[in-house]
Order: sequence, then C-alpha cells, then structure tokens
Amino acid sequence: MDVGLKRALEEKVRSGERLTREDGIALYESDDLAWLGGLAHEVRTRKNGDVVHFNVNRHLNMTNVCTASCAYCSFQRKPGEKDAYTMRIEEAVKLAKAMETENLTELHIVNGLHPSLPWRYYPRSLRELKAALPNVSLKAFTATEIHHFETISGLTASEILDELIDAGLESLTGGGAEIFDWEVRQHIVDHRTHWEDWSRIHRLAHEKGLKTPATMLYGHIEEPRHRVDHVLRLRELQDETGGFQVFIPLRYQHDFVDMKDGKVRNKLQARTTMATGAEALKTFAVSRLLFDNVPHVKVFWVMHGVQTAQLALQHGADDMDGSVVEYKITHDADNYGTPNKLTREDLLDLIRDAGFRPVERNTRYEIIREYDPADPSRRDSPQPMRL
Repeated sequence: MDVGLKRALEEKVRSGERLTREDGIALYESDDLAWLGGLAHEVRTRKNGDVVHFNVNRHLNMTNVCTASCAYCSFQRKPGEKDAYTMRIEEAVKLAKAMETENLTELHIVNGLHPSLPWRYYPRSLRELKAALPNVSLKAFTATEIHHFETISGLTASEILDELIDAGLESLTGGGAEIFDWEVRQHIVDHRTHWEDWSRIHRLAHEKGLKTPATMLYGHIEEPRHRVDHVLRLRELQDETGGFQVFIPLRYQHDFVDMKDGKVRNKLQARTTMATGAEALKTFAVSRLLFDNVPHVKVFWVMHGVQTAQLALQHGADDMDGSVVEYKITHDADNYGTPNKLTREDLLDLIRDAGFRPVERNTRYEIIREYDPADPSRRDSPQPMRL
C-alpha cells in the first residue's frame, strides 16, 4: 500500500472519521498484516480496553430437516434421509436440562426449515425450555427461520416475534446472512430470505427491544469487495436501529468428516479453498475498522481454530464465543485441531494466554463476573503478534 494512503487511513481511524467503501477495499489490498492488525487493535482497545468477553453456552438443533439445499451446508437433510431427525419438544427439553451444568447462561437454538412442523411447535418449545431452564437466556432462530414461520403460520414477522418474545425469546441468532450481495448470494443460498427480508426482520426485532448479532460467512467464492459491501449494509442498518450488539465473521468450512452416507452436500468445496489464518485475521481487522458503530466483534473458535481465535483477539475481536460442546451446522471442525468442547476454565486460560482480561457476560452483554487478568510478568500489554 502507498505510504501516503496508509497515513491517510491511520489519520481517519485515529480521528474517528468513518471509513468508506473504497477505504475498506484498500485495507483488504494491504499485505501488511502487522500494520492492519495494529490499527484494528487500537480501535478494539479504545472500545473495550483489555477485556475479552465470553459466555457459557450450549447449542441446540431440534431438527436438521430442511427444505433448502444451500451450497455451503452439510447440516441439512431431506425428509426420510437416514440421518434426518426431528426432536419432540420433550426430547429437546430433556437434552437441554442435561446441558445445565457449569452455570449455563445461554441456549443457542438454530434449526433447519422443516417443511411440515407446525408453527406452534416453535413458541411451545421456547415456553417449555424456559420453564425448565428459567435462568438461561434463549437465543433462538435466524431471520431465515422467522421468514419461514411467516409462510407456515400466515402471521406477520411482527406477530411472530411478539409471540416468541412472550414465550421467552431474548435474542435472534445472526445466521442466514452469509454474503448479502446477489452476485455471490445467488450461488450459495437456496432459500427466499435475502437482504430485504433479513434486514426487515432484524429491524423489527430491534424495534421490539431485542439486541441481536450479525454474521458474515467469508472465505468461499466471494471477493473482498463483497465483504466490504456486506459490512456497510449492516453498518447502515445499525445507524438506523442501534440494535446489533456484535459482529461475527464466520470462516467457511470444507466438509471434512460429514460424508458418512457418501453424499457431498457442501457443493462449494470443489470450487474453492478455505481462508488461511492470515486471511481470517485480515477479515477481523477490516471488519473492526469498518463497523465503527457496533460495540463488539466476536471470534467463533469452532470455525477458526483455537490459535487463530487467540490471534483474532489481537486483530480487532474482543469476544470469544463460549463453551460450545457440539456444533453441527458446518461440520465437526476437529479435523484441523479444534476441540469439540471448551470449558469455562479452558476459555479463561486461552484469553489470559493471549494477554487479555476475561470477563463473563450474558446474552445481552451484561457483566456476570470479572476474572483476574493475564499475569503481567508473562507478557507486556497485548499487541498484535507479528506474522
């Protein structure tokens, strides 16, 4: 990158001036990751100090039966397939109760778009889960699922959200976003929920007092300009509603181990390779610099690996997703070294080892407990690692 452009971008960031689309594309074109990470680290430190947030959560997927066949997804099954399943509500509650250990604070619920489950299944499931786990926050359903509920119920998204909130919903999940630009989206998504409906549903949720996450699936067939466009759409919506609490870049995954029946459901893997660790860190850094009006950037360690997740904390991220035990939506990620479980103690160790102070939060980013920081004798104040 031209030295003059570097200085101009530094001045913009340090003065708090908003970066443009052209700035974002220029940042992605830079090959100086140490400089880029350092700039993003300045911003995350200004917003969140030396804190890394985490929570103790579990994922619950009540059905993998789905009408869609999205190109990146290995999770979905069609009715009658060998591995297709749908839980009775009583089963889901029993499984959730079994997860209620280590002071669980959040249940994260995402499902396939089931073609025949009745609408009433969903609010009833939340009611019964909340009755069984009254101190656990229910973070449930993507905007894509809410859109699907409109179809099967005949209700509006507003009416659906009202009923789900009454049943115990505290937050939507951020899924269904993938990449919003149609140039890419038409090749990766096989459902009807695109930017217009995704943003409409999150806008409604924000109007009703819910705080929600936003995501981006990167590292497949998109280009950096599509990532920039994606973040800027979200930034504009955040200007309007202020309802996004956190942005979560999600690294696209190849289907390493989920081919037990011989079917390759992940249709992108023949066309692309997964993003490298350096590309992941660049994506976190540019996202932090562009998305100036969202307080938090989260690294989902399941999809990035533990070491890359630690590095992301020094390239703009300030949240390390919780003590997930099982994550089915993409694949079993341990083929490249990611464990299938991290405990609270594991997360504390990882955050301190990266040089930060762990803070446990709930779904609404209210502080539950602050922990001792990293041992200052082991490392000076955290700085981006040189690669």
